Amino acid sequence: MNGPFDFTLALGDDALIAAQRLAEWTTRAPEMEEDIALANIALDQLGAARLLLSYAGELEGAGRDEDALAYLRDDREFRNCLLVELPNGDFAVTMAKLLVLSAYQLPLYTALAGCADERLAAIGGKARKESAYHLDHASLWVRRLGDGTEESHRRMQAGLDQVWPYVPELFAAQPQAPVDPATLRADFDATVSAVLAEATLTVPAPSWAPAGGRDGLHTEHLSFLLAEMQVLHRAHPGARW
Repeated sequence: MNGPFDFTLALGDDALIAAQRLAEWTTRAPEMEEDIALANIALDQLGAARLLLSYAGELEGAGRDEDALAYLRDDREFRNCLLVELPNGDFAVTMAKLLVLSAYQLPLYTALAGCADERLAAIGGKARKESAYHLDHASLWVRRLGDGTEESHRRMQAGLDQVWPYVPELFAAQPQAPVDPATLRADFDATVSAVLAEATLTVPAPSWAPAGGRDGLHTEHLSFLLAEMQVLHRAHPGARW
């Protein structure tokens, strides 16, 4: 998965699935302000997904627009990382996921903003500003929970331990891509390590590293997510509002 189409599609899928998962917190967050914050972060991810999937459709040249790519592909055709399709879990798990995702997306979009592809550079320039907010928001909660009560610390560490095996897939080498994710790992490690140190949390030890999302091999969770996300579009093909 090194070509511009595959790379752009994968980033669009990451953002799309992340948006769907975050939107599931609407009316369920621990406080009203957080309910609004997570909904806004979901909308940011959805906005990036629209830009990336629209461009991916143009690169593919097969006549598929953003809606066709979002709603008319089966799970084996999606190229998102496994991290974003995992169930939300409790609030600590979601914050661990958001910390990892935003600490990956921020340097990625920053690098894209300086790449030779003008469309990707424009998308990166816009999305990096939003990712910086996402990272600040997740970092605040990780510190708050990690350095809070004994129970909040335990649950935040457990959430981190749960999502950490999915980190290596984000940084698999793609030397022919507009930005090679492997070059971003040092920035990610520095950012996350600093947050976890302030949160009195331990960086999980390397363990098993599930992968396959970039090749269309997903967990069972993605099928259920897509069934809910795609049902209206598939029930009324070609409908216009």
